[in-house]
Amino acid sequence: MPNYIVERHLPGFDKEKLTAAASLAKTTTGKMTSEGTPVRYLRSFFVPGEDKCYCLFEAMSPDVVQRANDEAGLPYISITEGLHEMEERRVGKECRSRWSPD
Repeated sequence: MPNYIVERHLPGFDKEKLTAAASLAKTTTGKMTSEGTPVRYLRSFFVPGEDKCYCLFEAMSPDVVQRANDEAGLPYISITEGLHEMEERRVGKECRSRWSPD
């Protein structure tokens, strides 16, 4: 299933607000999936100095991701398909990942 990156501008957000928004995204996507529209919220990356947040979703189309965000009442600037490749190697307690656009 394709991955989509949702870009958000969230001025004044802190860790508590980000956690609440992530919880709302998880709840909404879980409800949509149980109702027959598969969509999954995967994770968020917040850049406090820029008030930017990038959220990763898995769905069959950007329209489904848009609907999930609209139903959750979460603001967004854009929804873009993204490619994700992750190779994990454990070195001691450290986990390294490799991201690639290919």
